[in-house]
Amino acid sequence: MSDHAFENTYDLSDEQLQSLDEAEEEMLRNNLGKAEEILLAMLVEDEECIPVLNNLAHLYGRHFSDFEKAVEIYGKVLALEPDNAWARDARRRYMRYVGRD
Repeated sequence: MSDHAFENTYDLSDEQLQSLDEAEEEMLRNNLGKAEEILLAMLVEDEECIPVLNNLAHLYGRHFSDFEKAVEIYGKVLALEPDNAWARDARRRYMRYVGRD
């Protein structure tokens, strides 16, 4: 495993970390379709990967304004990890847009 400036809490492989970095870079470049493509491909390999799900929900909510999809994905994160504060707060924010307080 290569050295990281953070704790690899989810025990992601170097390949997964590289793909996540690539997806985030694509979001920053506003290549949103490419970012989505990378994240969806990662979910094929591991459909319960919390960092991928969080990034995908962020992409749908913030960049695509697909609040229903963001709420759905954050719900999946919370089903897998009920104490995930990031997902809980983001889901609550997007639920306001879809009329589900």
